[in-house]
Amino acid sequence: QVQLVESGGGLVPAGGSLRLSCAAPGSVFSSNVMGWYRQAPGNQRELVAGIIPNGGATNYADSVKGRFTISRDNAKNTVYLQMNSLKPEDTAVYYCRAWGRDNYWGQGTQVTVSS
Repeated sequence: QVQLVESGGGLVPAGGSLRLSCAAPGSVFSSNVMGWYRQAPGNQRELVAGIIPNGGATNYADSVKGRFTISRDNAKNTVYLQMNSLKPEDTAVYYCRAWGRDNYWGQGTQVTVSS
């Protein structure tokens, strides 16, 4: 069973920063787009950011552009989401996802931004 292992969530005041990490098996990591989704209570799950296998192209939700940065370390099979200038509306469960060749999800990590 393929596992995407997430870490880095937590509680942070508005304006603060967090970095999420997601580790995947090598064959999954190298063959899929990697990205982050989030889901707040009562809302649909939405794409936050994605990065293609060679790391050359990224995309972001409009709501996080200029504040969040996605990156991947191919040597560590890990994708990161650096989140700066966090806002209370960023509060959600954040999920790592690998898609393209496959479709795998992580278990989710809670991010809570206090006002």
